Amino acid sequence: MEVREIARNVFACLQEDRGLGYSNSGLVDRGGGLVVDTFWDLPHTREMIAHYARVWTEPPRRVVNTHANGDHCWGNQLFPQAEIIGHRLCAAGFAKESPAMLQALRGAVSSDDPAASSLARKLADWDFSGIELRPPDRLIEDRLALDLDGVTVELLYVGPAHTAGDVIVHLPDQRVVFTGDVLFRRCTPVGWDGTYDRWIAALDTIVALGPEQIVPGHGPLCGVDGVKEMKAYLQYVRSESQRFFARGLSAMEAARRIDLGPYAEWTEPERLIFNVHRAYREARGEPFDAPIDALALFRDMYELGLGR
Repeated sequence: MEVREIARNVFACLQEDRGLGYSNSGLVDRGGGLVVDTFWDLPHTREMIAHYARVWTEPPRRVVNTHANGDHCWGNQLFPQAEIIGHRLCAAGFAKESPAMLQALRGAVSSDDPAASSLARKLADWDFSGIELRPPDRLIEDRLALDLDGVTVELLYVGPAHTAGDVIVHLPDQRVVFTGDVLFRRCTPVGWDGTYDRWIAALDTIVALGPEQIVPGHGPLCGVDGVKEMKAYLQYVRSESQRFFARGLSAMEAARRIDLGPYAEWTEPERLIFNVHRAYREARGEPFDAPIDALALFRDMYELGLGR
């Protein structure tokens, strides 16, 4: 974990992408301070706070959650005096994930079920005990502009893309964008409740803003080339999935046949199965927010990884 100053009074807290949950955060140290996203558990969020404490003038008065996945918001309780800002669908999504359930899954390392044991190993670096979910208490709809002592911060709703409640954080004068999980950089994205069209449009929105520094939800800093590369991945996977769906193949059969080319070098390429399933749900005409069996998808991911 490290903190980098990417513009004056603007910082990124970056975690090396080592797989599931290694997300990034941001800090704007002006006008009372604003943190973009917390981390998946309390120990990692405390470490993040310790890094930020070396550069901030005072603890921040605001926290923005870019979406409701736990690896971007389960550390909210460690900012007890801060206003938590997020989209209304982000707040509604807090009930979909359970720290207690993940803590139980984390303990299944010695399970006779190899898929469960594999997932437990992916969760081993995290400790979900003691987490008290604190959803956003200031809800936005389409956009919100904040003036932090002369620094303009724009919160823009771009969902349903990666999730239903995706928000990006734009600092126009500094030419910085914090993307949340609208952007994964050099690691395979996972789509939850959203659509391909809206996700691709969200990436186009980021490019149109013309940022020089982009902080992805996962992976290293980049410019717009990183955004364009992920857009190409989504378009390719959707096209290939549609082709195999039309031929009557199952989602797993399609995932096994898709040639990932350069994308095979991204972290956990077997996450492809999540994106194939999304394409199949869309091809069947299912609503973007239809319930998803996440554990079944992780099982498919394990099986796909064995084959690859």
